Amino acid sequence: MTELSARIAGIGSHLPERILTNDEISAMVDTSDSWIRERTGIRQRHIAGEGVTTCDLAERAARRALEDAGIAAEELDLIVVATTTPDFTFPSVGTMLQARLGATQGAAFDVQAVCTGFVYALSMADNMIARGQAKTALVVGAETMSRILDWTDRSTCVLFGDGAGAMVLQAAEPTGEGTDRSGILGTYLRSDGRFKDLLHVDGGPSSTGTVGHLRMVGNQVFRHAITNIAESMTTIASRSGVTIEEVDWFVPHQANQRILEGVARRLSIPTEKVISTVADHGNTSAASVPLAFDRAVQDGRIKRGDLVLMEALGGGFTWGAALARY
Repeated sequence: MTELSARIAGIGSHLPERILTNDEISAMVDTSDSWIRERTGIRQRHIAGEGVTTCDLAERAARRALEDAGIAAEELDLIVVATTTPDFTFPSVGTMLQARLGATQGAAFDVQAVCTGFVYALSMADNMIARGQAKTALVVGAETMSRILDWTDRSTCVLFGDGAGAMVLQAAEPTGEGTDRSGILGTYLRSDGRFKDLLHVDGGPSSTGTVGHLRMVGNQVFRHAITNIAESMTTIASRSGVTIEEVDWFVPHQANQRILEGVARRLSIPTEKVISTVADHGNTSAASVPLAFDRAVQDGRIKRGDLVLMEALGGGFTWGAALARY
């Protein structure tokens, strides 16, 4: 039996209307616009309004992706939502999104891999399509990171924002050979739980009974990010039979502009091939890869037929990469 290909049929994203600038944060904690820009490349981030939940953002991004794909929600038989900031402990954002969209058949669930969540979710949907367990899948990365920030901690509160991005994947018979075929060409997932204390939230239902706040040892995360992201990119390229030079576009997790530049230098990637939205969005965790991908499609950089490499590293640590022919 020939495995089916998971074609990217559509993409969409959504950002909350409220923009929080560096100058506004400077009035809250001891920092400045120049300090934030120099160390992170971020100039602003979007913050969900009162009463706006992760599922609300996910729904808006999902509807845009479905519209882009020209697919009705009723055709969906799989929904995978990547989030670390769900509306409730349960039910999952995925099942709530399923109900809102009226996609009443198939399965829906959440994936928790923090900033690598979208790559993990994409891998799960791709594998389920390849095995014939789904025909039309919606993969969403959605976060309200502002809800778990300590707004007195300048080392973390300046970094994160809220948003959502979504992709529609559709099963198709493989066309072309090797990396010339369309769709998801391969994924690579890794984790190492020994580094939990470097990037974590200090609360949870079973430990403290509270939501908790995000805590990070920034310099250590930076070092691991450069090493592990570069490793995941070279591994997925090698496994797929391509060189880094052959990739048309790199869509990284938007954590920090210095990380993006550091990885690019390590792998000798021209900066013009790296999609960067971190200045406008900040770190939106699982939402950042599809948000950046959608931005580059909308502005005409990423075109049908382009070879695109996505990658991320998140708390846990988790990290990974996905290669796709868009």
